[in-house]
Amino acid sequence: MGEASLKKRKGEDNKKEDGQSIQSHEPQTMSLQKEVGLISGICMIVGTIIGSGIFVSPKSVLANVGAVGPCLTMWAACGILATLGALCFAELGTMITKSGGEYPYLMEAFGPIPAFLFSWTSLLVTKPSSFAIICLSFAEYTLAPFYPGCDPPQVAIKCLAAAAIGKTENFKDSYKDSSVSFGSIGLAFYNGLWAYDGWNQLNYITEELKNPYRNLPLSIIIGIPLVTVCYVLINISYFTVMTSTELLQSRAVAVTFGNRVLYPASWIVPLFVAFSTIGSANGTCFTAGRLVYVAGREGHMLKLLSYISVKRLTPAPAIIFYGIIAIIYIIPGDIETLINYCSFAIWIFYGLTVLGLIVMRFTRKDLNRPVKIPTIIPVAVTLASILLILAPVISAPELAYLYCVLFIGSGLIVYVLFVYFKFNWPQKISKPITMHLQMLLEVAPAEEVTE
Repeated sequence: MGEASLKKRKGEDNKKEDGQSIQSHEPQTMSLQKEVGLISGICMIVGTIIGSGIFVSPKSVLANVGAVGPCLTMWAACGILATLGALCFAELGTMITKSGGEYPYLMEAFGPIPAFLFSWTSLLVTKPSSFAIICLSFAEYTLAPFYPGCDPPQVAIKCLAAAAIGKTENFKDSYKDSSVSFGSIGLAFYNGLWAYDGWNQLNYITEELKNPYRNLPLSIIIGIPLVTVCYVLINISYFTVMTSTELLQSRAVAVTFGNRVLYPASWIVPLFVAFSTIGSANGTCFTAGRLVYVAGREGHMLKLLSYISVKRLTPAPAIIFYGIIAIIYIIPGDIETLINYCSFAIWIFYGLTVLGLIVMRFTRKDLNRPVKIPTIIPVAVTLASILLILAPVISAPELAYLYCVLFIGSGLIVYVLFVYFKFNWPQKISKPITMHLQMLLEVAPAEEVTE
């Protein structure tokens, strides 16, 4: 959850050495501070999106479509879909100015059950697996320079020539030998959109945005097209110095690219990839922790997860819990498998959230909408979500997709027991555990502030 900022109560009098009071401060309520401006918002979006995806997904996208032309088209299409989805979230974020991303929007549109299922799935599947993918990518690229034998060495002259001239042979007949099908397009979109994942991250910290009605949509409009242009150009750079076969055979695409273009200083590439991934991991941890915090605050997760460090003013329990779950995903972690099944679950809730925007156009006409996008945009994103969910299931059905749906459904059991019927652990067990954890982590509940 990152930098959850709170104001501490300060009611102590400042006194001189002789004991006389010279000044007293009025108590200040504990509340989230609005410290994220436009530049910070753009940096949050761009920094969180550009992480591991662009260094991991190119191989998978190319493998699913089979040729350079469809591959570049797919990257541009993913950018367009991410932009349209983010515009939907811009309307939602300025209409419902609460932190937590999809959580408050689903709560407002459909009630507590879909919101709980989202928090249940995000807390235990999508957010920690996303964090695990980024960390696995960081480890892979950080270790790549120390294992040069994994990639065949390139002749320095050839590398420098490629950098100076720029090869265009790889773009000839760029649609030849493509293998496009309904299922392959869906999986290609999964991997491409994974590289764009993060387009909705600013909605997780809406309560900390300065002037969210202006800065949220502006950050989206500026940030995501910027990333789209970068991604298309990066893929063009890859194909300029590598054939499709070479790119598919590369264990670390960016490292191979660096070896070809920057041979004497190729170590710079994995270094900057490591910086990029660790920065994205930081942003992901920031926003995911906010979701855990909000869910705990609403009573959909353990109350302790909504407590905040009295020293660092961050939701430490939520971040620690989130990190523990992510480590579990790293142990058996296979990046491509995690991306496919994580994306499947993510787009179920993306589609449901955008559908909620359409529903609230009719059910919540009273809500103020500082940003209102054309109805065709949320309709298109909802339809695209349905296609993305169905494409891999229909073309290449696997039990893992069924397990994912069953896990989401299992959240209903948890909801009925612990939220609806409010089943609590015996006080003799839960109370001392909460008390000791609160003392160990030095955390306390945030004070609710009514505007």
